[in-house]
Amino acid sequence: MTGGDLAGRAADLGYAAGWRLVRELPAPLARTAFDGGADLATRRGGPGVARLRRNYARVRPDLRDDQLDQLTRAGVRSYARYWREAFRLPTMDHKELAERVDPAVHGREHLDAALARGRGAVVALTHSGNWDVVGAWAVQRYGGFATVAERLRPEALFQRFVDYRESLGFEILPMTGGEAPVRGLLRALRAGRIVCLVADRDLSRHGIGVDFFGHRAAMPPGPASLAAATGAALLPLGCWFTGSGPDENWGFRIHPPVPVTGQDAVPAATQAMADAFAGDIARHPQDWHMLQRIWPDLG
Repeated sequence: MTGGDLAGRAADLGYAAGWRLVRELPAPLARTAFDGGADLATRRGGPGVARLRRNYARVRPDLRDDQLDQLTRAGVRSYARYWREAFRLPTMDHKELAERVDPAVHGREHLDAALARGRGAVVALTHSGNWDVVGAWAVQRYGGFATVAERLRPEALFQRFVDYRESLGFEILPMTGGEAPVRGLLRALRAGRIVCLVADRDLSRHGIGVDFFGHRAAMPPGPASLAAATGAALLPLGCWFTGSGPDENWGFRIHPPVPVTGQDAVPAATQAMADAFAGDIARHPQDWHMLQRIWPDLG
């Protein structure tokens, strides 16, 4: 077994323990444990934390070093909250969860109008807040949606995440290793359903160049291209956390549809999507969990 295989196996076991153990902890104890782990990770300052700090510096270039340190600490705590909620989400009352989320959804009328047209909706979102809660809410209110999952290694870890999200009611299409996911996404849209795609980071190396916080980045053309091919509405969506302790909740903003008149409009639509993302991230930077490289010029 190679070092990579061992690391993958360790990750799989770690996530398995998380889903088994964290849901058994009392909520206050879980919050304390995950906040403490986040603070420890921030102090250690590994590669992911360093990348997060550099990304935040691009989002908030006005901050002093000490302010950027505070934002990074808040960001790592926010990321830890995502995982704490993910481990507990399968055993939560999803009907009650949707009722809690309903008042916090801004712009729901855009999604309702898109679905009423019968051509489906492409909801594009970022790695912010808790996108799994968005999905659980959509399952309760709209009967589910289709999305794409990056194939992880080892296969057991990938399947664990597929099982987790399918248990929430998501339709998961593997990015590789099966039918081309675009076929399943097109089927969903042509049936008038919702497609959700996390779209603030291009994984194909063939993304569309956009201006993102004043610097060049690449974002996937898929959301706009699917909208152009089917007539579905392209709806950017922002996610963030609200409250703390027992008052924890979530906030979501569904933006008005981005015009996509055809495939030649895909670059402009992708830029408009990036602009919507940037506005939400700028308002809630600590809830953007981007621990990967976004800007090619940022070392």
